[in-house]
Order: sequence, then C-alpha cells, then structure tokens
Amino acid sequence: MEQIDIDGLTASRIGLGTWAVGGWMWGGSDDAEAIATVRAALDRGVTLIDTAPVYGFGHSEELVGRALEGRRDEAIIATKCGLEWSTGSPRRDGRKERIEQELEDSLRRLKTDRIDLYQVHWPDPLTPMEETARALERAYRAGTIRAIGVSNFSPEQMDAFRSVAPLHAVQPPYNLFEREIEKDVLPYAKEHGLVVLGYGALCRGLLSGRIDESTRFPDGDLRLGDPKFADPERRKQYLAAVRALERLARDRFGKSVLALAVRWVLDRGPTVALWGARRPGQLDPLDDVLGWTIDDDAMREIDAILAREVRSPVGPEFMAPPTRS
Repeated sequence: MEQIDIDGLTASRIGLGTWAVGGWMWGGSDDAEAIATVRAALDRGVTLIDTAPVYGFGHSEELVGRALEGRRDEAIIATKCGLEWSTGSPRRDGRKERIEQELEDSLRRLKTDRIDLYQVHWPDPLTPMEETARALERAYRAGTIRAIGVSNFSPEQMDAFRSVAPLHAVQPPYNLFEREIEKDVLPYAKEHGLVVLGYGALCRGLLSGRIDESTRFPDGDLRLGDPKFADPERRKQYLAAVRALERLARDRFGKSVLALAVRWVLDRGPTVALWGARRPGQLDPLDDVLGWTIDDDAMREIDAILAREVRSPVGPEFMAPPTRS
C-alpha cells in the first residue's frame, strides 16, 4: 500500500469512504457488513478511514467506532465538523459551540480519545472564519485532534483559515469526471504542502463499470437527484465515456476501468483517493490499483475521451448543503 504523510501521520493513499455505510442518502445500510468492510480495509492495508457525523446522522461514526474496537492504533481516523441537522436536513454551522459539541460527540461515537484528522465539512458563510479556525486550533494544541483539514473550501477560504490556524489537508470532490479543483485547489495544495483527499474517486459508482442505462437506484439514494444519472442524455454521455475508458484500461494496462479511475487520482499529485464501500467484496479490486502508473500518452488519451464523449459535463454542485437561515 502506498503511504502519504499528513502532519507526521502516516496514512494509506487509498482511504475508505464511509458515507454509504451510514445508510442516509444511499438507500440504507447493513451494520454487520459495514463493520466487516472497515475491518477488511484494515486487513488490506487501508489505514485511512474517512467518516463524518452527518453520514447517517451519527450512524457511520458509530459503526466505524465498533469496527475499530481492539484495532484503533491501526487506523488513521478522519472525521468532520461544521454541519447540523436539527431541522431534519443538514445545514452549515461553523460556530465555536457547534464544533466543540461535535468533537465531543464524535469522540464518543468513535470510541476514541483523539481524532487523527479533523476537517471542517463545508465553509459556513454566516460564521467568521477566524472563529471556526480558532476552535480547531485549540483542539489541535490540546492534542485532541492531530491534524487539521477542510473540505469543499476555495483557495481564498483556505487562505483565511491558514491565517489563524495550521492546515494540513483539503478534501474536495475529485475524479475523472469532476476535475474543477485542477484550476485552483490542486495547485494551491501543491504550493502549500497540503494533502488532497479526493472524495468520490469512483464518481458515486459511475466509474465502477457496474452501472448502465438500465440501472435503477432505491428510494432515498442521492443519485436519483444527481444530473449525471437523472438526466438520460447526460447518463448516455458519461456511460459512453466509461466504456471508452474501459477499453483503454484493458488494452493499455490490462486493468479495469475502476482501477484506472483510482490510479488516475493517485497520479495527479499529493493525493489520497477515497474509495466508498459498504461490503467487503467491493474492496476486492484494490490490488489492481497498486504498483503501476498512467503514462503521459495515456493521460492525454483519457483527456481526449472525456472531451469527445462528455459533451454536457456537470459537476457535483447538487450535493452542497444550504446555509442556516
């Protein structure tokens, strides 16, 4: 397993994303399988486990905590703060009191005395950045959190945060189909020594090679509202790109499109690819990602496929939560 340093913490460059194991927005979850998935990830050398309070409204963190009982020291736990859901749906809240309460709740659910990487989930425009950053800095100085990250932040927002507190990582959406960070966030991270945790490495399953025109999603699944899936014309375009990428992966590297997609994220810079899974078997292709790289010619061919096939690209903006009223 390839490794990366996050403020002195050695983490795997493939991280387990646990949004789906929480069940919310993914059509439910099976607790026993979720726990088995976390343990299977550790067995395969995946040490970075990424979660958040809002994933199942605490349920994902609880399952991660149960899975890590007796194995806590094998894992780098990355969780988040800055969202509240008292109204029934998540809203941004970066106030000091909210973060302090979230940290206490996360420690309890995760059954641990420290969070390895604590990340602000979304910027809160109604709270001064200094207040949010100071809250994390205090926890960092106290040793309750061991590294500080932000998620879904722009370079300007990271500048404001870094003027107050240390910053070690940034977590944006990043995959073959969602590359907006290459304009600003990725260069910024390289310049300032930040690790990039790219979430959605498989673009919500689109790059797994298992989705086609006939695939249907259960009630409550967020992909029902994702334009890549919900718009029939866009789905055709993206699936055509997946098929072309699959041919390239097979012919050039003897790999699956899934392996190509995850390897692509790893080859883009100081990156971690977050791999969402909720069943142990979904981690079976892990070894195919390791031990090779995508050459420059293949990178250019990938870009040509995307330009040719995806004529109406759309980003992940539909996932952004609202601010407080």
